[in-house]
Amino acid sequence: MMLLAVNIGNTNLRFAVFKSETEIITWTINSKPYRTEYEFFAKFSNMYEPFGISKNDITDIVIGSVVPPLTASVKIALQKIHKFKPMVVDRNTPSAIKHKSNQMGTDLYANAVAAHYQNYQGKKIVIDFGTALTFLGIDESANVGGVVIAPGIITALNSLVGETAQLPTVELKAPKTVLGSDTESCMQSGMVYGFLSMVEGMIDRINAEEGEQSYVISTGGVGGVYKSLTDKIDIDDRLHTIKGLKILYELNKDSFQK
Repeated sequence: MMLLAVNIGNTNLRFAVFKSETEIITWTINSKPYRTEYEFFAKFSNMYEPFGISKNDITDIVIGSVVPPLTASVKIALQKIHKFKPMVVDRNTPSAIKHKSNQMGTDLYANAVAAHYQNYQGKKIVIDFGTALTFLGIDESANVGGVVIAPGIITALNSLVGETAQLPTVELKAPKTVLGSDTESCMQSGMVYGFLSMVEGMIDRINAEEGEQSYVISTGGVGGVYKSLTDKIDIDDRLHTIKGLKILYELNKDSFQK
């Protein structure tokens, strides 16, 4: 039995096949341009082969999405391939998480679920380095204290390059010094050390508001870049969100009709 979890984001569709609790095979497909269910059917039909997985190995599917136009198309395409109905989860899917928002994205909800149900103690901050840079605070009783949303690092970099005449695309890595000596290192300093200063500052502000130190989890495509540069992030897990989708499936599978 293998679970396929699909996280539909604004930049990528991330797929993860849970062969076991510790063996997870994962890959991504660009979210844009948006595709029809027939295009997804063609694209998904052979996507398992490079990873040595047969489509018949997949016994369960869970989908989380923050892109409503893609949700139905992905669901229908996977249902045609696997001949059973995927579970689509969102902020209203039952769990122990308590939040007051009727606008919370599925990714934020899944981040809260993963933070609560895994072995993290005390209050937690989940930082998601995705298309948007988000901070979510959750306490030991599964209460979501709130969320911060800022432009994502890659989003900001693409905007900077796209809106200027002479600034190039650069690799997202820390330069040797904060003060750069050429265009590339100047931009890298701003994108890496500049955003790192914001991340560290937000962690400090959230901790001060909550009155105690929180355990900090980072996730998302570039979380590992920032984790290596600060001691304020305790762990980086790029699959944190998709693990939350898996947990939501496990919590609700007995009441779900495939």
